[in-house]
Amino acid sequence: MNIPTTFFGWVTFLVEKYYLDFLRGLGVTLELAVIGTILGCLIGFVVGVVRSVVVDQGASPVSRGLMSALKAILAVYVEIFRGTPMMVQATVVYYGTMTLWGLDIPSFFAGVLVLALNIGAYMSESVRGAIGGIDPGQIEGGQAVGMSYAQIMYHVIMPQAFKNLIPQIGNTFISAIKDTSVLNVIAVTELYFAAKSVAGTYYKFFETYLIICAVYFVLTFTMSRLLQVLGRVLEGSRNYELILDDENEAGVAES
Repeated sequence: MNIPTTFFGWVTFLVEKYYLDFLRGLGVTLELAVIGTILGCLIGFVVGVVRSVVVDQGASPVSRGLMSALKAILAVYVEIFRGTPMMVQATVVYYGTMTLWGLDIPSFFAGVLVLALNIGAYMSESVRGAIGGIDPGQIEGGQAVGMSYAQIMYHVIMPQAFKNLIPQIGNTFISAIKDTSVLNVIAVTELYFAAKSVAGTYYKFFETYLIICAVYFVLTFTMSRLLQVLGRVLEGSRNYELILDDENEAGVAES
């Protein structure tokens, strides 16, 4: 085996010899990002909606107390996961479940759980902001036609909030792709973990990490451009033509 002697020679050598390891790591990274983003957004929507619920003063004291307690618990969850590094969260969840309850959960599932909880905490605040940004008159209009609060949220508020959050969800997915790299601390075999293993074989750390840097960049750059295209599609045409029926056209012409 010929050992490379130049920088680019080493880059080419590492890609040719370990491309399968990089691809497997990339596959795990994408799995983590996709599953974690989906679960995290679901958690974020549930938490955001619950924390946005306006407690009816006419409800029983027990109902108001339970809702206040639930909101307090969710607020603690959000503050903890927004106020601590995800790397620390990963070690606490992975080793904590083993120490406290004797659960030896696979590192991949621990990584998905941490990523989802982390995304959910941040997404919940975005959901609250999106709900708060809806005109209160729409809630009053729904109540005027006899809709319950749950019906108003489901049929009126949430569809608008979801549309406004689509760019945020896309950006969250892009961030999740990069954030998966910290999960190597609990031995999740994602892209960074694979690169670390390859780099330690020949002690070519710069060359190896430069390779995965390019991979991460291609992934995030491609996703950001796709999101821009999606945003333009959702916005629709910027130029609209007013189309009048025959009677309106006649009326306009006479006037």
